[in-house]
Amino acid sequence: QVQLVESGGGLVQPGGSLRLSCAASGSIFSINAMGWYRQAPGKQRALVAAITSGGNTNYADPVKGRFTISRDNAKNTVYLQMNSLNSEDTAVYYCNADLWSPGSSWYTDYWGQGTQVTVSS
Repeated sequence: QVQLVESGGGLVQPGGSLRLSCAASGSIFSINAMGWYRQAPGKQRALVAAITSGGNTNYADPVKGRFTISRDNAKNTVYLQMNSLNSEDTAVYYCNADLWSPGSSWYTDYWGQGTQVTVSS
C-alpha cells in the first residue's frame, strides 16, 4: 500500500525558514508530478508548488521567490524549502503525488496526512 509521509512542519517566527519533506513508500512503479498544497482555516486547499519527474517546477504567485521545491527521484521524496515566512503562510501543508502502483491501472493521485506550519511571533 502506498503512503506519503510528511515531516518538517512546526512553529516559526516571521522571517524564518522551514523545510518540509515528503517520502512516498510502498510498491510504486513510477511517480509523475509531486507537489505541495496548503489549506488555511476557512479557505480551500490550494497549490503551493509542483515539480515534474524531469524537474520542471511551478509555483503559486504568493510564494514565488521565497519557496523552492525539489525532489530526489531515487528516494521518491519531495522537499519544500520555505524562506521569509509570514503569517499568510500559516496552514496545513499537504504532499501530493501522481503515481502508478500495482494497485491501480494507471497514475492516481495520492495525498499525505498533512503537516501544520504556523508562522507567529
